[in-house]
Amino acid sequence: MRNTLNLSSTVTDSPASPLADADGIVCTPVPDEQRVTFWPRYFGSIPQWITLEPIVFAWMDRFCADYSGGIWNFYTLSNGGAFMAPETNGDTDEKWSLFNTMNGNGGELSVEAAGIAVCLMTYSHHAMRTECDAMTEHYYRLRDYALNHAECNAIMHIID
Repeated sequence: MRNTLNLSSTVTDSPASPLADADGIVCTPVPDEQRVTFWPRYFGSIPQWITLEPIVFAWMDRFCADYSGGIWNFYTLSNGGAFMAPETNGDTDEKWSLFNTMNGNGGELSVEAAGIAVCLMTYSHHAMRTECDAMTEHYYRLRDYALNHAECNAIMHIID
């Protein structure tokens, strides 16, 4: 159904508590002490990479009426991808209601799935705006993870 990227230049971190999807892509939380290097390390070669984080926040604000800011966690993927998602309030079943006015689709997503959806939107738009192949690669790495995520249908419904 999908191809897994095998990149020899993949940046890896020591796992904090990794989770693997059905296709073997491992998702690892970025430890607090490595947060400051997350954006330049994974996106530093991309034009205007410094704008990515606030744009992710803006997409979340646009899609989620209940979003009012907060702490976000960073994650890396074993295929070289990376994304961010809002921090949970301790309730692992917490759902966020997202609605995309551009396509009329909405859904209830976990915080991780909501983060994946808004990062995919951000990466797609940034890749088109900058015409940067490296940004396109980040989009496809995250999409590969999303395609085997438990909430794949909800994620794809939001970004369609």
